[in-house]
Amino acid sequence: MARIRIVPESEATGSLKDQYDAAVKRAGRVFRIVALNSLRPDLLRSFIGFYVTLMRGPGELSRVQREALAVVTSKANHCHY
Repeated sequence: MARIRIVPESEATGSLKDQYDAAVKRAGRVFRIVALNSLRPDLLRSFIGFYVTLMRGPGELSRVQREALAVVTSKANHCHY
C-alpha cells in the first residue's frame, strides 16, 4: 500500500483548516479522501467543488441513485470509501 503524507486536522491552518472545518460540518468528519488532498488546498477546493456538483447538482439521477453508483463503483475497485 502506498503511503501519502497528509496534514492532520490538528495541524491544518488557513485555507486547509477552513476546508477541514467545512468537511466536518458537511459529513461529520474529515474523510481520508479529503485528507489525501491536504498538501494542495487549492486542488482540494476544486475536488470538493467537483464532488458537490456531481452528487448534488442538477441531473437526471436522484441523490440516492448517485450514491448507489458511487458504492458499486467503489466496491468494483476494491475501495473502502
